[in-house]
Amino acid sequence: MSAKRKNALGRGLGALLNDSPINEPKMPRKASVTASASIDEISLQHIEVNPFQPRTHFDEVALNELKDSIKTQGIIQPITVRKLAKDSYQLISGERRFQASKLAGLTTIPAYIRSANDQQMLEMALIENIQRENLNSIEVALSYQQLISECGLKQEELGDRVGKKRSTVTNYLRLLKLPPDVQNSIQEGTISMGHARALIGIENVDVLLDVFKKIVQQGLSVRKTEEMVRLLTSTESGKTTKPVAVSPEIQKLQSELSSHFGSKIQIKSNDATKGEIKIPFVSTQDLNRILEILDISL
Repeated sequence: MSAKRKNALGRGLGALLNDSPINEPKMPRKASVTASASIDEISLQHIEVNPFQPRTHFDEVALNELKDSIKTQGIIQPITVRKLAKDSYQLISGERRFQASKLAGLTTIPAYIRSANDQQMLEMALIENIQRENLNSIEVALSYQQLISECGLKQEELGDRVGKKRSTVTNYLRLLKLPPDVQNSIQEGTISMGHARALIGIENVDVLLDVFKKIVQQGLSVRKTEEMVRLLTSTESGKTTKPVAVSPEIQKLQSELSSHFGSKIQIKSNDATKGEIKIPFVSTQDLNRILEILDISL
């Protein structure tokens, strides 16, 4: 365990829950690229679209609105391209502006010219997509997973890149473990991220799908869903255990720890000085993820 991590743990749970504020806050890191100091006007005919663009569909109504805005006010924010050869460029970011400019009848567009390899192109396209587009939770999760698998980023590095806490990244990635029907409903807006996070706590897939159907059919709120999941997970051998009174302070601590570890954490306290903290895991991969958060290697 690193010296910084030991120091954070030594300062108590406050340091852990607040993302270790004893360290200076990190600024999001960007892909290693170089850029020109000026903005160049480039012919639209000399620009090809980004083959790494993660979004393949653009809302037609929104695109036409942007076209009308460009006709009235012009391009407010330049696009970003990389130079392939003389009079040949490839789009890095700004495809909506690029497409809307063509619809508006423009022949040139202002652009920043950067140098980037294929991996950097993919990374920049994904990050720009996550930060600028109105993505649903599954699209964000898939973009995070693609950055991890294709760009070789760890969750902590990914958090730095997109300016998010590691626990936030983890919570999105966990959505990809849900059954396809549930993921589709998240994409369609039938259920929310809050519903999905509650469903993740159900290990039995059949039970999970049954609760999911009730959410859709009965229009259950996130709070009602969480109550239903708590009742299900507190049932052992067909008998419901009596709920244990938990203080508001312990409830808050459980919530913050659960968010930090991306798992449903349980705290049991016998009195003011004794108790235990349970961190569940559902697979070896999930255990390794938790160990990585704790900076422990086996």
